[in-house]
Amino acid sequence: MKIYQANEIRNIGVFGHGGEGKTTLTEAMLYNAGLLDRMGKVDDGSTVSDYDPEETKRHISISTAVAPFEWNGSKVNLIDAPGFFDFYGEVYEAMALADSAIILCSAVSGPVVGTEKAMAMCKKAKMPRMIVINQMDRENANFDKAVEALHDKFGVACVPIQLPIVEKGVYTGYVDLTTMTAKKFDGKGEKDIDIPGSLAGRAEELREALMEAAAEGDEELMMTYLDTMELSQEEIIRGLNLGIQSGDVTPVCCIAALPNIGVCTLMNNLVHYMPTADKAAARPAVNARTGEPVQIKLDGKFAAQVIKTVADPFVGKISIMKVYSGSIDAAFSAYNPNAEKSEKSGTIYMMRGKNLITVDKLCAGDIGAMAKLQFTNTGDTLTDAAEPVKFAPIDFPEPCISLAVTAKKQGEEDKVFAGLNRLLEEDPTMQIEKNAETGDVLIKGLGEMHIDVICAKLRNKFKVEASLSDPRIPYRETIRTMAEAEGKHKKQTGGAGQFGVVQMRFEPSDNGEFEFVNAIVGGVVPKEFIPAVEKGLREAMTKGVLAGYPMVGIKATLYDGKYHPVDSKEVAFKSAARLSYKAACAKAHPVLIEPIYRYEVLVPNEYMGDIMGDMSRRRGRLIGTNPTSEGTEVIAEAPLSEMFKYATDLRSMTQGRGSFRSEFVRYEDVPSNVAQKIIENAKKDEDEDE
Repeated sequence: MKIYQANEIRNIGVFGHGGEGKTTLTEAMLYNAGLLDRMGKVDDGSTVSDYDPEETKRHISISTAVAPFEWNGSKVNLIDAPGFFDFYGEVYEAMALADSAIILCSAVSGPVVGTEKAMAMCKKAKMPRMIVINQMDRENANFDKAVEALHDKFGVACVPIQLPIVEKGVYTGYVDLTTMTAKKFDGKGEKDIDIPGSLAGRAEELREALMEAAAEGDEELMMTYLDTMELSQEEIIRGLNLGIQSGDVTPVCCIAALPNIGVCTLMNNLVHYMPTADKAAARPAVNARTGEPVQIKLDGKFAAQVIKTVADPFVGKISIMKVYSGSIDAAFSAYNPNAEKSEKSGTIYMMRGKNLITVDKLCAGDIGAMAKLQFTNTGDTLTDAAEPVKFAPIDFPEPCISLAVTAKKQGEEDKVFAGLNRLLEEDPTMQIEKNAETGDVLIKGLGEMHIDVICAKLRNKFKVEASLSDPRIPYRETIRTMAEAEGKHKKQTGGAGQFGVVQMRFEPSDNGEFEFVNAIVGGVVPKEFIPAVEKGLREAMTKGVLAGYPMVGIKATLYDGKYHPVDSKEVAFKSAARLSYKAACAKAHPVLIEPIYRYEVLVPNEYMGDIMGDMSRRRGRLIGTNPTSEGTEVIAEAPLSEMFKYATDLRSMTQGRGSFRSEFVRYEDVPSNVAQKIIENAKKDEDEDE
């Protein structure tokens, strides 16, 4: 493939709901461009862009894949993004790589949740987009119904530029509304036909809507349209290009990707209407030395951002980058201002699925890759050391579900965590964290399937297996009243003895922390033994008196005691303190307390009742609601123990439209009926361990 400049390159993301045909469309385009001898199939696991073993096994896209091809004198970097919500981190990477978007929508189901999410992301990013109504070959396909649903959800700015011709339920051709000509598919290509009489009225109606949309983006065109109620073909195309570039117009096309019908026409439309890389909005950047904003220009010094990392067990780390300025070749050593390190020069690649294709040079506007970069991670900038810049980081979604992870085989813990750390390089939406209180190592992700796939990758790439389980809740214990107790340690077994007696008072502390007060008068406990008393208490408090959870929020006062001038030792006073602690706390109304989190749940208004009812069933308390442009934000507080699978349940309740954020706020008493079960389970576990 020759070296292309920004005005010859189109970076187009393919977005939409899972199962709408994004990968199949990518495969058809590569076939039409002459890069494949035959089209692979998702169900067979034989497509170019679904190459990971988990993708071929599950028949879904898990990772974003780049598929460049040449068409009509342009280079098109097609970016196939997953549609399942557990892998939306990959969708954010695809959005960062793309300058424009195709949003796929089924002719059978019409726009669904994934369509809405893709449209919302494009609008937020002000990204030019085209909606492609796919699966026109299926039974019950209905283009008009799908367009009507698009208008209901997104407004009349979604304007068809094609009208399908369907004969006896078969998709046989289309009317091009920009030229008012008709084409029929003949198995080898297209042939001109007259517009069918049954479609003439509908075609005129849609053409009027198309002219109106084209006129709205330009004052001169609007005046022409208002004067004559007509626009020429050239004026329609000019207006469409302006409207698409600004995001005010979303053209709508129709295809059947699986039988590869209408895909060549779509490819022509992409080159015709989608903006080239030189027209893309500049990515925000700052001077790496001063932090001052800088304007990135295509003809400036080399500057690129690593948008995605692939952890390949054979090649090593592959960094996929988008070049925003200048160019890079194999002789150029890039500087990473994020790590403040220079990377060795190396081979420059173009990726097509999993295949690395060596290229001489990458120019501004293009997408490529480098292997084995030592210091560079996803989101980092690679730049010319003479004029270092930093691009804005990619804003990935936060993990919303946690599971405890352990090695399946004893002794393989190091291998499991080494593998997970390698996978962290390619998945910024995954987190690994050790809970200091429970000792659990937690793997955090965007959903249960996301975490399951991470463990499968661990098995496939690094030949080590992990086990997943629900995390343990970091319960704690505390006391609610004051109690006193004596602790006496006396040991005489011949030789030197051990002796220590303490009188102690335990009560709730004012600040919720552990407080130790030395109230000894007259030296009844010598001062050299006082630290041993405090140390013994701190060690004892790691286990509470109810269920063995850490004891917190206690004020312990040592006010009396006894010692022996010969037999008293530190170890005796440590033991005496522990005995006093157990005896007193058992009498001081001990309680189990649990972590309470604040949840901010964003849902469409129609799901409000379900969300509030569900939160109540989880022992949650509603704090308030806030109206937003996307629906309603429900603010509530709920125990962590009731919310582990909330991400999955919320997705199910809202058909994938809901989202939430959470943060820890405080500890509260566990209700007595719930606490009793926790205590019983803790004692059962203790008996089993013994």
